[in-house]
Amino acid sequence: MTETPAVPPPALGDRAPAPLLAAAALVAVEATAILVLGLAEILTISGARVMMGVTTAVFFLVYGAGLALCAWSVSRSKSWARSPIVVAQLIQLLVAWSFRGGSTTPVAIIVGVLALIVLVAIFHPDSRAALDDDG
Repeated sequence: MTETPAVPPPALGDRAPAPLLAAAALVAVEATAILVLGLAEILTISGARVMMGVTTAVFFLVYGAGLALCAWSVSRSKSWARSPIVVAQLIQLLVAWSFRGGSTTPVAIIVGVLALIVLVAIFHPDSRAALDDDG
């Protein structure tokens, strides 16, 4: 009687590392917030500013959907998604800087800290190794 070889469990290297999954999760949160902003913009479109409202809503919806796709892809160690995520975080750092001071300071802190955490996580050596292996 011949034994059939056992199928080995997936290697730990087949799963995205924790820092990369953390970055993906935070980018997914950002994407959700941006999608909500897009939907809120749709609900506030008025007759006096229809074109501005529509273009702003479309921008937020496309941007949010793109970030969501990148979050999903980077969680599966797809290297192409790293660059758009990094660019988005750099833009968010600039947005945070513009919100500093006055009543918007808490927003600036949240957006800035979130962007920095994502950048640190995506450039973590384990994340870089997982994304460099994508080929």
